[in-house]
Amino acid sequence: MDDATAGPLGGLLDDPPRVITAGVELFETTLASQGVELVPVDWRPPVDGLAPELARIVADPRTEGANRAAVERITSAEPRWVGITTAREAVGIETGQFLHAGPPITWERASGPMRGALIGAMLYEGMADTPEEAEAIGAAGGLELTPCHDRGAVGPMAGVVSPSMPMFAIENAAFGNTAYATLNEGLGKVLRYGAYGPEVTERLRWMQDVLGPAMDAAVRRLGSLDVRAIIVQAMQMGDELHNRNRAASALFVREVVPPLLEAGIDPSDLADVVRFINGNEHFFLNLGMPAAKASLDPARDIPGSSVVVAMARNGTDFGIQVSGTGDRWFTAPAEVPDGLFLGDFGPDDANPDIGDSTITESAGMGGFAMAAAPAIVRFVGGEAADALTATRSMYSITVGEHSHFQVPILEFRGTPLGIDVTRVVRTGTVPAVNTGIAGKVAGTGQVGAGLVTPPMQVFAEAVRALAADARADA
Repeated sequence: MDDATAGPLGGLLDDPPRVITAGVELFETTLASQGVELVPVDWRPPVDGLAPELARIVADPRTEGANRAAVERITSAEPRWVGITTAREAVGIETGQFLHAGPPITWERASGPMRGALIGAMLYEGMADTPEEAEAIGAAGGLELTPCHDRGAVGPMAGVVSPSMPMFAIENAAFGNTAYATLNEGLGKVLRYGAYGPEVTERLRWMQDVLGPAMDAAVRRLGSLDVRAIIVQAMQMGDELHNRNRAASALFVREVVPPLLEAGIDPSDLADVVRFINGNEHFFLNLGMPAAKASLDPARDIPGSSVVVAMARNGTDFGIQVSGTGDRWFTAPAEVPDGLFLGDFGPDDANPDIGDSTITESAGMGGFAMAAAPAIVRFVGGEAADALTATRSMYSITVGEHSHFQVPILEFRGTPLGIDVTRVVRTGTVPAVNTGIAGKVAGTGQVGAGLVTPPMQVFAEAVRALAADARADA
């Protein structure tokens, strides 16, 4: 090529081409088959035609600093178990008032496991003598239902909380706020999965009369217990702190048994308490969830922030709350999880996704920490490599990394933290969530565990709301 024909592209084709590819995979594979050096870029158009809204949020001068502040508040949290209290004292509910998991719901729209848990709670509280009487109370509008998140609490699965239930109190020592959760019942036919009946009621009353007071005696002797320290250590031992809490529960038992032995508890009750918590590998979940809630709440209400501060499901709807949009819920129909089923149960028996336990993913645990817990795939399905892929993919939709929750196999890199609704919409990647599966018929209980896909619609609606606010402040 001579000087006359070179022009501005002179020399461009003197060396073999190096091609950046994005979008249609066919182009990439065709070029690769010809030996062309490729630089693949994982890019796709924003969902729902939201490019103008995304541009408006990016142009908002508040956004970057607001998101940085949100992540700093979350990582600075110091959640500590400080006490046991009743729901009546902790969240201010009385007879006929109940908290539940997920965004707001009514009896008429409630799923089978949500109704089942409410029926069981009414039987436990003495509001009804039979399931039929309890169901009639619900159908007649005799219940006041409020999301757990509205009262500084979280609840696994149905998440139903009634006034007499004992609750863990988790204080964020760095910010002074407190979050609450009921005590874990164990697996099988339990209230949180929508089961009810004499065995469920009997267990709940034992937890109220024996387990709760024993836990209170233990924490009084301890003064407080550093929940974050247990989470950090458990993650190094193979837990992801949502569906795998084996190490965390064992560490909790190690901490709590000595003060229990010193508390002067009746020997028979003491044996029952230790046997119960030691035999329940998910006992720590109900401390980890309010620890996540207590860590995330200080990141709420930061103007311009696009960070998710809560994801939750009520068995009918999947909802999120975002720092920069206050207490507003963005909701869409919940999906049915895909996973492994117990016994003869199958997909037809499964209820749509339910529970506040996605607060763990919101705080950098659960599906976002699956690389730290490859054994989790034996519980939710898939292969060990899938756990690694799940965590790695979450870095593309988060603002930062958790400085305390670290993944050994990723060279102790912090877990992805600060779900950014703009990145979810821009990449088309939704948060990774692993979860238990409740039976869709009231009273069934747990039928399996697996993975679930959050609806993109909730993130898109949050982007629209943030963009409207950005436009108003421009």
